[in-house]
Amino acid sequence: MKEKLIVYPAVLDNRENSDDVYTVTFPDVPGAISEGKGLAQAMLNGSEALGLMLYDVDEIPEASNIDEVRAEYPKAVVTLIFTDLEDARKKARKPLVKKNTTIPSTLAQQAEERGINFSQTLTEALEEKLKALQ
Repeated sequence: MKEKLIVYPAVLDNRENSDDVYTVTFPDVPGAISEGKGLAQAMLNGSEALGLMLYDVDEIPEASNIDEVRAEYPKAVVTLIFTDLEDARKKARKPLVKKNTTIPSTLAQQAEERGINFSQTLTEALEEKLKALQ
């Protein structure tokens, strides 16, 4: 049986973003990418992205040693982030609909090169936009 709670080293980097916005990546889980305004929101969003990437995989990748990750990313914040795979599974069971969209090819290429999940990104952007409209 898979572990319910898992922990991975995460890289939080704000050098390419506007003030206080951190991009969150997991060296051991390349598709788990998120961001957040401030460290707390970035870590929360990172935990969710990690869970959504791993809740249904057959084999959970082994987590790297955090000291090795820190050595590889000396200018970023490197910390451990945990996620609950059972919670991620419950969130993922929401009914989904398929929506086709058109974006500039250069934007698509850059996102694909960075392993960005298009569906997750669109979902997050729509949730943020709807929240702002309330």
